[in-house]
Amino acid sequence: MLRVGVTGGIGSGKSTVSRRLAERGAFVIDADLVAREVVEPGGRALDGIRERFGEKVIRADGTLDRAGLAAIVFGDLDALAALDAITGPPIAEQVAQLRRTVAAGAVSVYDMPLLVERGLWVHEHVTVVVLADPEVRVRRLVDHRGLDERDARRRIAAQASDDQRRTVADVVLDNGATPEVLASAVDDLWTTRLAPWNDNLLAARRSRRPERNAVVDPRPDWEGRGERVVAKLAAALASHPGVSEVSHIGSTSVPGLIAKDVIDTQVGVRSLDDADTMAFRDALRDAGYLLTPDNTADRPKPGTDLDGWGKRFYGGCDPAEVVHVHVRERGSAGWRFALLFRDWLRSAPAEREAYATEKRRLLAIDDTTAAYAEAKEPWFDEAYPRADAWADATGWAPR
Repeated sequence: MLRVGVTGGIGSGKSTVSRRLAERGAFVIDADLVAREVVEPGGRALDGIRERFGEKVIRADGTLDRAGLAAIVFGDLDALAALDAITGPPIAEQVAQLRRTVAAGAVSVYDMPLLVERGLWVHEHVTVVVLADPEVRVRRLVDHRGLDERDARRRIAAQASDDQRRTVADVVLDNGATPEVLASAVDDLWTTRLAPWNDNLLAARRSRRPERNAVVDPRPDWEGRGERVVAKLAAALASHPGVSEVSHIGSTSVPGLIAKDVIDTQVGVRSLDDADTMAFRDALRDAGYLLTPDNTADRPKPGTDLDGWGKRFYGGCDPAEVVHVHVRERGSAGWRFALLFRDWLRSAPAEREAYATEKRRLLAIDDTTAAYAEAKEPWFDEAYPRADAWADATGWAPR
C-alpha cells in the first residue's frame, strides 16, 4: 500500500487535491476530521485541553470552543506546541488505526496540514505539497471561510513557510490557477506516478534505471532528493539498534559530477546479521525498498581486506526516482570506500574532473548501463591509492 502525505498551508487547496485523489480511488484520511473526533466530549484530548487552557475554551454544553482555542494558539508558539502535545498522540493513534483498515491494494492518502511542522512527512512514501501565493490564500480565507483578514494572515504566518515545505516535497502542485488546472495536475500525478508506484509495491517490483542514456548532466535537485531519501530511511530504521547511520553516497552526492540519475544511499550496520533479521527487512519493505537477494558483495579493491566487501542491496519502487540502498557493516572496507570516494571527489576538483572525463570516455565506447558500470572498475582500482593518500594527508575520517 502506497502512503501519500498531502499538505499545504491554510487556504492552499490541499483538501481539493485530496478529494480529487479520492475520486481516483485513493482512501483519504483527513487529519482535521480526526482532530475534531479526539476533542469531542469523552475523547482523550478534551480533558488535557481543559487543564492547559482553562474552562474558557469549553462551551456550556461541554464541547470545545474551537474558534476560541484557535484565537489563543495561533500566533503563540508555546500555546500551539502545548496543543500539539495534547492532541498529537491520540490523532496519530487514530490515523494508524484507520490506515490498518485500508484495503491492501489501495493508495492511502493522509491529508495533514502540519505534516511538515511535526516531521511526519518522513513516514510517507511520497509527500505532495500544495502551494499558492499567500495573497491568494488570504483572499480565499476571507471570501470563502469568513475569516478576518488580520486573523487569516496570522494563521498563515504561524505555519511552515513555503520554502520549508518545498524542502521536504517529493511533488509540488501549484494551485495558483483554475480548479481545472489543479485537477488536471492531480490526474497526471496519479496516472504517471502514484498508481504505478502502488502497482510496483503490490507486485514487489523495484524501479530500474534505463539501460541506455542513464548518465546525465549534474542536476540541482540531487542533493535535496538525497536528503529526503536519507531522512525517510533513517525514520524507517530508527527502532533498529544495529543501525549506525544513513548517508547519501555515489556520484549524485558529489556536486558538479555527471552521473546516472540514481540516488545511492548507504546504511551502516553493526553487523550484516542485523540486516538479515526479519524486522530489518520488513522495515525497509514497509518503507518501499525491496531486497535483491543475489547482490551480496562489492568487488574488492586492491590491497584491502577481501572479507570487508559484503553487503545487502535494496531497490526502491518509485517509477519517477531510482533509489539504491547499500547496507554495509560500519568500519568495513566497502563502507569506508563509499564515504571516502564521496568526500574525496567533493574536496578534490581535479580528481572529480578526471573521473568525469573517464566517464565520458567509457560512455563513448558503450553507454549500456551494465557495460559502463563494469568498465569503471579499473579506474576505481587505480584511483583508490590516491584517495587513501588524501585521507592520510587531511586526517579524513568517515562521518
